[in-house]
Amino acid sequence: MATVIVDPITRIEGHLKIECEVDGGQVTSAKSTGALFRGIELILQGHDPRDAQDYVQRICGVCPIDHGTAATYALDEALGLQDQIPANGRIVRNLIQGSNYMQSHILHFYHLAALDYVQAPNLPPLVPQYAGDYRLPPDVNAAAVQHYLQALDMRKMAHQLLAIWGGRMPHQRAIVPGGVTVNVDTEKIVQSKFLLEQLTDFIDNVYVKDVFAVAGVYKDWLGIGVGCKNMLSYGLFPQDNSGWNGKRFYPNGVYINGQDGALDPKKIGEDVKHSWYQDGISTDPTEAVITPAPDKLAGYSWLKSPRYDGNVMEVGPLAKLWVAQNPTIRGLGAAAFSVMGRHAARAVDCSNIAHTMMGWLMQLVPGDPTCIPNEVPKEGQGMGLTDAARGALGHWTVIENWKIKTYNAIVPTTWNASPQDAKDQPGPIEQALVGTPVKDPNNPIELVRVVRSFDPCIACAVHLITPDRKVRKFRVY
Repeated sequence: MATVIVDPITRIEGHLKIECEVDGGQVTSAKSTGALFRGIELILQGHDPRDAQDYVQRICGVCPIDHGTAATYALDEALGLQDQIPANGRIVRNLIQGSNYMQSHILHFYHLAALDYVQAPNLPPLVPQYAGDYRLPPDVNAAAVQHYLQALDMRKMAHQLLAIWGGRMPHQRAIVPGGVTVNVDTEKIVQSKFLLEQLTDFIDNVYVKDVFAVAGVYKDWLGIGVGCKNMLSYGLFPQDNSGWNGKRFYPNGVYINGQDGALDPKKIGEDVKHSWYQDGISTDPTEAVITPAPDKLAGYSWLKSPRYDGNVMEVGPLAKLWVAQNPTIRGLGAAAFSVMGRHAARAVDCSNIAHTMMGWLMQLVPGDPTCIPNEVPKEGQGMGLTDAARGALGHWTVIENWKIKTYNAIVPTTWNASPQDAKDQPGPIEQALVGTPVKDPNNPIELVRVVRSFDPCIACAVHLITPDRKVRKFRVY
């Protein structure tokens, strides 16, 4: 038996450590450790509630739009605005979030995950690489390297599309309680259409084809990295003003123990048995306030353990498309719950969003209102649920005396990279690693393939570090 530690996992967002026990060439147990402490919810206490949608975008530079959107949904509810958002405001919000989605999905495959399967030239910044079973035919491999470079331009184009409506990227300034601050005019629509056509062409004819080409060569990875097989999605892109349970382009829902079900937000909670926080806190995100406990003996991560009605749940594009009963992903059957299933779901998701955004552009009405006036109440409470590029994202805010009393964000990677919970159930990544074949414990490329298929964003899940905390072993690729 060998203990394999990869610390930090690179080509993800933030600092994640994975520790696995390998016996007989397979992982028998795994631990996922978020190496930093997130304190942004504590920072928000006492602030004007309207500060939230700006502050929380600083959680992450890759997916700030999702955090700003979830925070704004929570404020819409707390301020009693959720049924009053002008149609232009709702559509522009979706366009801003969709632009960031496309950028994030392209980033994940080409610039974070592809080098686990594509043999790169021996040149910076593409080196070093793990020694691995790089199987792509030479012509396909060469094309993938060129697409890696082309994808940089596509990501820039997605940022430009976002900036037309959001003003800038990262940390847009348009999405606010009551709608958006930007006006709709014909010039913006035409500029957006021009950029979106190019992005859609790349997504359909390059990105999706590359993903399925890789999956065709690495078919064995359709059976590796299975995980918990329970799926959770909050849904995405509102189509009306009915709140979290209204009509959305992607519906919300759960899939537990082989059964589809409706979402009940009251069943969402977090525990901290194996997290470096004091025990005894509320599991309710409207009440929970954490106190760090870095010396806690049972703890091994700064991430908490979100659970749905006590169940371990995977979130992300696979979960979203599975809950939505997408025929391509459901058509994979059990093979969808795998490393390649997650990559395929992300590519299909990206294409769906690109095509749908074109329709939204045509629904905009130049000159119509985009926002309604509003005031902060003395007391209030709101919940903002959306699916970020990496999965289910929820923000909860409680207002008391016109200020934020309690704020909590349960982010996608907190679900996926969570440690064991109060029942000692391993988190989704920990479960997905079990059974993974490891050919060479000194060159564990198989482990990072599994982890990166979830597209972890530890930057979203944690934020501060104690400088004198000892990190003992590093393996950087």
